[in-house]
Amino acid sequence: MACMRRIPNSIEKNCQIIFDSIEEGVFTVDLEWKITFFNRAAEKITGIPGKEAIGRPCFEVFKTNVCHTDCMLRRALKSNKPVFNTPVYMIHSDSKRIPVVVNATILRDHQNQMIGGVETFRDLSNVSNLQKSFRKYHTFEKMVSKNQKMIEIFSTLELIADSNCTVLIEGPTGTGKELLAEAVHNNSRHKNGPFVPVNCGALPETLIESELFGYKAGAFTDAKTDKPGRFERAQNGTIFLDEIGDVPSALQIRLLRVLENKVYEPLGAVKPSKSNARVVVASNHSLENLVKEKKFREDLFFRVNIMKLTLPELAERKEDIPFLVDHFLERFNHDKKKKVLGLTQEAMAALMFYDWPGNIRELENAVEHAFILCTEELIRLRHLPDKILMAINTTFADKNITLKEIEKNAILQALEGNNWKKLQTAKELGINKNTLRRKIVRYGIERN
Repeated sequence: MACMRRIPNSIEKNCQIIFDSIEEGVFTVDLEWKITFFNRAAEKITGIPGKEAIGRPCFEVFKTNVCHTDCMLRRALKSNKPVFNTPVYMIHSDSKRIPVVVNATILRDHQNQMIGGVETFRDLSNVSNLQKSFRKYHTFEKMVSKNQKMIEIFSTLELIADSNCTVLIEGPTGTGKELLAEAVHNNSRHKNGPFVPVNCGALPETLIESELFGYKAGAFTDAKTDKPGRFERAQNGTIFLDEIGDVPSALQIRLLRVLENKVYEPLGAVKPSKSNARVVVASNHSLENLVKEKKFREDLFFRVNIMKLTLPELAERKEDIPFLVDHFLERFNHDKKKKVLGLTQEAMAALMFYDWPGNIRELENAVEHAFILCTEELIRLRHLPDKILMAINTTFADKNITLKEIEKNAILQALEGNNWKKLQTAKELGINKNTLRRKIVRYGIERN
């Protein structure tokens, strides 16, 4: 190590032992960017022996996607400030691309003269695998959550799915009612049959009956041939009646008969048809309130309200936002063959403070919007939709709150949501535990 040339051999040897015992890779460079020290962890992470690394330009050994565009060491030396916890990708000696987080700072001699730089880096592969294994405990089918209400739903889904009873799902638009209905289907005895979704609110009153029950040839002027309805197509499977509260009163009586007697009559039919389809219904309004308003039949409500699942708004489960963002990015990266690592802390803070009237559907659209615009490793504030940025600016304009204040509040909210468990909070925010500790001290965050 460059600084070790000026100290006794015994101390140098002890320093070597210390640096070789830590898990983070460490290397130093001189002012010509040539490597002067390379510890054992650096050898392990890069796959390059120290003897081969010493004396070579750092960009030939520690090959990252930013070496030639935004070198961390060059940035630190140019700004005279250290660079902390920057996620990048490194190319291993066997050409494998692995995620690492990098810190870089200036190396000075005993007279405080700049003699080079030091860079530390940590392999995130195991952290990523750990996060994925942690996430499995809060995943059901295509849904991910760490919200207590959602976890309670996940814990009962298999029992509900296996029971074959009618299921009512309530929740605001965009909270994932169809995903939940599909999860019920995929874990039921009907899973090998079709899953047939019907948006009752999107069908005109004149067509909804024929769409659900079908018709026979000659039932009306243009009925040239038989047409199977959704119930017939859902035979041996599951039919999902979304926005059931929008079904006209006359048709509600026919639905009640299907649920009670498992039979229905296509238009123009002379005899009823049998149905063995599992029925799952959903509404973005409280059916109980619709009953009180005389907009929904009470007997049908009692028939569908055997097992009710209520999905919370995204505003009530904001601790899931980092989780969901990671979930969406993983899918987008796979589909579009890109490598977006995540969001900057400022961008994540903005997402945490937005109210999300469109719930998870709006969040997914916002992340996809940012993903498309992002040509870097991290999604930044400028990549987010204007609607979100305008809402954040409006919220804090009169209060003169800076992005640092937004970050501070996001950290405080995450700490409170995780009962002040720092490791769990750091995982949720996607930052190192030590970084979280530094930010808590810097912002003066205290537990009340």
